[in-house]
Amino acid sequence: MATWQATHYVDYNQSGNLAGAGTLSAPASRWLLDDGDADTSFEVGDVFTNDLGQYTYLGTVEVDGITAPAFEYDAPGVSIYDGYVTVFLQGPSTAPSTTLSITPESYITCFLAGSLIATLDGERPVETLGVGDRIMSATGVVSVNWIGRQTVSTRFGPAERLMPVRFAAGSLGAGVPHSDLTVTADHGMLVDGVICHAGALVNGTTITRVPLAEMGQKYTVYHIETEEHEIILANGAPAETFIDNVSRRAFDNYAEFETLYGDVPEMEELPYPRAMSARQVPGWIRRALSAGQAA
Repeated sequence: MATWQATHYVDYNQSGNLAGAGTLSAPASRWLLDDGDADTSFEVGDVFTNDLGQYTYLGTVEVDGITAPAFEYDAPGVSIYDGYVTVFLQGPSTAPSTTLSITPESYITCFLAGSLIATLDGERPVETLGVGDRIMSATGVVSVNWIGRQTVSTRFGPAERLMPVRFAAGSLGAGVPHSDLTVTADHGMLVDGVICHAGALVNGTTITRVPLAEMGQKYTVYHIETEEHEIILANGAPAETFIDNVSRRAFDNYAEFETLYGDVPEMEELPYPRAMSARQVPGWIRRALSAGQAA
């Protein structure tokens, strides 16, 4: 069961502004426990409860140079605290930060629910896939080793980074994708021999960012891991599978992977160039996307 020892707390309101800070009541040190979880680390979405209410883990923040866990606080029957975030610190905090920004712990590189993955038996929504399912890749048919699931909180953090990217039908070429496809901004799409992060391809017309207001306070994304790094089809568009230059610990269900596989060797990334920002996208790809001719 994951724990975090804390002696102090800092509270932030719905706008991320300082609402209060102080020392935890006796005993002086309190252990934060994620209820019923057998692993040894907090993961986004983990919950613990105490006499004050329920806390849902959002990720880590930095307060006065100290990295600390941040939790959304829910006090039963007390609506004034709805949306409050509590940061627990080990050690004194005499001058806590006045505003809060949760720092993402890793890239968010996933498909949104409803993304249609090409399988041996036709297309299936990504959220319905499981270990052992057979999917189509650029090299043939491969098995799903694991589906990583990640909860994204939209209430804090860099807004642009948390905004998914929507590829309109045909935005990557004739019939590619065959229908609108939404992925996270850091997800890699194969375009003319280059793996381009979706956010780097945004053109404001056919490839756009999805407003966070449309996503709600939280949304769930899914990533597919196969034995090797692969290119698969999502709504008919070439997209990459999981590559472990992103930590699996970022996923809510990491404990499931650890139970299934334990320690595994590092994966070898496919030998494609990668464009992580707009300035790294080759000019010919940008021109082709503007003309709707990329593939």
